[in-house]
Amino acid sequence: MRTRPKRRPEVAEPAIKETVESAAQNEIESEKEEIKQTEEFTETPQLEAEPSISPTYSGNRPRGRKAFDRPHGTNHGSQDGNSPRSESVLPPLGRPSVVMPDIYGRPEPRNDQDNGKPRLSINELTRLNMKDLRELANFYGISHEDMVTLKKQEIIFSILKSHTERGGIIYAYGSLEILPDGYGFLRSPQNSYLPGPDDIYISPSQIRLFALKTGDTVYGQIRSPKEGERFFAMLRVETVNYDDPAVAQSRIPFDNLTPLYPNEKLNLETTTEEISTRIINLFCPIGKGQRALIVAPPRTGKTIMMQKIANAITKNHPEVYLIVLLIDERPEEVTDMERTVRAEVISSTFDEQATRHVQVAEMVLEKAKRLVEHKKDVVILLDSITRLARAYNQTVPTSGKILSGGVDSNALHKPKRFFGAARNIEEGGSLTIISTALVETGSRMDEVIFEEFKGTGNMEINLDRRISDRRLFPAINIKKSGTRKEELLLTEEELQKIWVLRKVINPMDDIEIIELLIDRMKKSKNNEAFLRSMNTGSAAMD
Repeated sequence: MRTRPKRRPEVAEPAIKETVESAAQNEIESEKEEIKQTEEFTETPQLEAEPSISPTYSGNRPRGRKAFDRPHGTNHGSQDGNSPRSESVLPPLGRPSVVMPDIYGRPEPRNDQDNGKPRLSINELTRLNMKDLRELANFYGISHEDMVTLKKQEIIFSILKSHTERGGIIYAYGSLEILPDGYGFLRSPQNSYLPGPDDIYISPSQIRLFALKTGDTVYGQIRSPKEGERFFAMLRVETVNYDDPAVAQSRIPFDNLTPLYPNEKLNLETTTEEISTRIINLFCPIGKGQRALIVAPPRTGKTIMMQKIANAITKNHPEVYLIVLLIDERPEEVTDMERTVRAEVISSTFDEQATRHVQVAEMVLEKAKRLVEHKKDVVILLDSITRLARAYNQTVPTSGKILSGGVDSNALHKPKRFFGAARNIEEGGSLTIISTALVETGSRMDEVIFEEFKGTGNMEINLDRRISDRRLFPAINIKKSGTRKEELLLTEEELQKIWVLRKVINPMDDIEIIELLIDRMKKSKNNEAFLRSMNTGSAAMD
């Protein structure tokens, strides 16, 4: 005998519809509340701060960004269904006593949409020493006992977390490195553009929207990591290469720009006592877009000369973006360069692997190219091209063809591409590379590398060991030093007098020449007075 199935209790259809609509409305209101609290500053809703991180996400996910389950009926994993970012009960921030450093003399862009809210820059925090950083942490309510075991990055993370809880906003900048999966990270110049825990995540949609490329300097507002995340993420892009983001979408690629001979001189003359830069200014003028090579035996003063050139550029040409790239150098020289030169100092010391030397150099070159695409003048001081070529020789796949000294035939292609990127651009902007090449080191490899680069530059300064042994600085060999197409950089009067002076000193010994120039230049106030003294036969006394 068949039994009839029990009938469901009848429920009014309007009641079911009302229940579903009420639940949906509550979920929508909860989502709106969280967006209002966590991303209230976002002006571009089309940007993604992160990719979808649901368990069914099938796209590329950056390392360390784990997917987590969102319980049904809860909001972003919170246990009670409420937004995890509740209204802060902490007191508003005042003004800390720690003075933040600026960005290499370049002020950060200020946004009028901050509404007077306190702001912090990750880059400013990373430049503080531990004493100032702990003082700032105490200002944010972090006790001294909690900071005893914390590292610098952990203290910075705690400061930023407390800052956001008090209603503050965070800004950061860095150079973009796009990974093969499509997303990218902003690498910090304080970390020499190497991967670090304070890198900023850039989503693929932001990269596509602003047509970003590796090396772009991106500045904008960021947010702290959410649950299950490891990196800060970009909320709003403010500037790209110090310009409006719209400019990046219409720029011309670097390889399609027209190279020209340098025709605008970089004035290196500063004071009467700086004889090195005064001699270079006359006998080996450097223009915007120059590809200069400083040929230097050991202990001839090449590092000091690089510092003086850098200081002269920053003083006389504030519009130039200066980068000092130190490859395979001693750590104390890096510290000395950072304290002596007001520029962006990027380094990879001799105790690092060759792969890091290569990665740092390529990142600096990409950044310089992006700035030139925005019609900016960039100068790279590289010390040295010889050690960079050594690093490439260790990292490139072997071709089976070994040159004299153990140099692989493919190893010198990328260093030449780095050095060959220097050029003056007809459409605007320039990339100047002033590099040192080591000679007389006793290494056959260094001699081969120098011979390969010997004819690639359009300006050359030769330092002489015989002159430096006499403690005469600058130890410049005037006869072997010079600039191609120097008539584009000097006035007609200067050019004629320099040619006459070269004819006069040519029969003299190299040591006698530099002694004469140092003596006459010390007696003249500047190069103009020195050239005028040639008419009277004696140095002008001003």
